[in-house]
Amino acid sequence: MDELGEVLDKFYVINKPKEWSSFDVVKKIRNLGRFKKIGHAGTLDPLATGILIMCVGKYTKKIDYFQSLPKTYTGKLVLGKTTPSIDLETVFDGEFPIDHINATILEEVRKTFLGSIQQVPPIYSAIKLNGQRLFTHARNGVSADELEIKIREVEVYRMDIDASNFPEISFEIECSKGTYIRSIVRDFGIKCQSGAYMSELVRTKIGDWGLDKAQEVATFNSDFYEVLL
Repeated sequence: MDELGEVLDKFYVINKPKEWSSFDVVKKIRNLGRFKKIGHAGTLDPLATGILIMCVGKYTKKIDYFQSLPKTYTGKLVLGKTTPSIDLETVFDGEFPIDHINATILEEVRKTFLGSIQQVPPIYSAIKLNGQRLFTHARNGVSADELEIKIREVEVYRMDIDASNFPEISFEIECSKGTYIRSIVRDFGIKCQSGAYMSELVRTKIGDWGLDKAQEVATFNSDFYEVLL
């Protein structure tokens, strides 16, 4: 790539592969495009897939803008079991009853997540506390109860669920910056007087950019970039 290509204001919409960290994608795209300055707007968990916006050159100054945009996720949660990470990165650590859960309860619980809500981020997350990432504390055996994890206020604009494969529940959530879907899953299980873990997560949209505009890492082409008009 020539020097002109490097300094253009541009960004890429990438479909993050499963089991890749967001940093893995940054490193790969940097090497493929031979970019000197690159960063991503909004971390995805390793087991999640979907849109990761990569900002290049001067567009790295717009990362905060992209992070502030509303996001849409689809995924699946499973009632009746829990894991420390609230997904399948860790092994099951609890089993809970589900026989009492019916369609009325599910709908009542769903409604509690709409609008402005408060949530505690998962201990398996990249938030820093006392100079360390929360997931570092978790992997060192520290429990969430031992840490003063700050409560966040976020906005959930829409949450749709499909319980036709109960206890697996498919969902689609449109939400604000800073929303932890795993926290919604954890709290959904608690409000159902049970437990829950997330078995699948896809970020399908950031602002106006959907998966239809996303490139696969394996076939990345630096000529297919986006610009803000």
